[in-house]
Amino acid sequence: MIVFALRRLLGFAATLLVAALVVFWLLDLLPGDPAQFVLGINATPESLARLRAQMGLDAPAHERFLGWVWGMLQGDFGMSYTQRAPVGELIWGRLGVTLPLSVFAMVISLIGLPLGILAARRRGKALDTAIMVLAQTGIAVPNFWFGMLLTLLFAVALRWLPPGGFIPWSEDPVVALRSLVLPSLALALPQASILARVMRTALVDVTSQDYIRTARAKGLTKDEAVWRHGVRNALLPVLTILGLQFAYLVAGTIIVENVFYLPGLGRLIFTAISERDLILVSGATMILIVVVTATMLLTDIAYALVDPRLRERSAP
Repeated sequence: MIVFALRRLLGFAATLLVAALVVFWLLDLLPGDPAQFVLGINATPESLARLRAQMGLDAPAHERFLGWVWGMLQGDFGMSYTQRAPVGELIWGRLGVTLPLSVFAMVISLIGLPLGILAARRRGKALDTAIMVLAQTGIAVPNFWFGMLLTLLFAVALRWLPPGGFIPWSEDPVVALRSLVLPSLALALPQASILARVMRTALVDVTSQDYIRTARAKGLTKDEAVWRHGVRNALLPVLTILGLQFAYLVAGTIIVENVFYLPGLGRLIFTAISERDLILVSGATMILIVVVTATMLLTDIAYALVDPRLRERSAP
């Protein structure tokens, strides 16, 4: 298990290095001049040159990349061009919205697991068909459109929840939590639908295996055989989906945060892109990549703990 974890950690570090190179290269290719954006179209060439030197934009690309990576390893993400504040502080303040939003959405989406189990147990019957139709609809419906419908119903018509905005956790945790309910539901709908379909398919496949028939032959009822032996083995592919889904939720909050006007990391990236604040865009993007990659690393380790065959394959 130690060898397996070390190999995954090396892969994690290599992935982050390649991702940093790609992010820096792509942003460096974007048209436009950050210094020109800050000073305006009437800026003189001399003032533009001075500001580029202050920003470090006049250095060769490889020097800027190495300096950026070395600074991030030390916890220094640089200074925002437009907001004139440390990028690390700006990102940290927004993670207090994005991470709880993603976690709440992930917890809500877990309702797809019992729905998938119920559909598999009623395979071919009306309940199975109804659950699968709902799941397919949930996958097809865009989460931002679903969020608008939720706002119209629960915020405008019923006035149960706020339509948008966010109160800091330090001021009123209850109001802050209520502000995340609707966007969490909007994010959770497609994820719950995917989990329901994957769980149903995995459980249907498992219940046709020989060991389930053996358990039945030893005297277990169909439900007992499924719950004792089937569900655990069916959860193996679901673990991978859960890891992918949390990564998607963290990275996919940009649209939902803008719909509900939440001051999260997604909205920060959106604003930074519109303002050509490349140092802020690159830092926030790398934080998202770290969260997504770390989630996949933990998923691989959890999968290996559940399925020892993976550890055996990675052994030298």
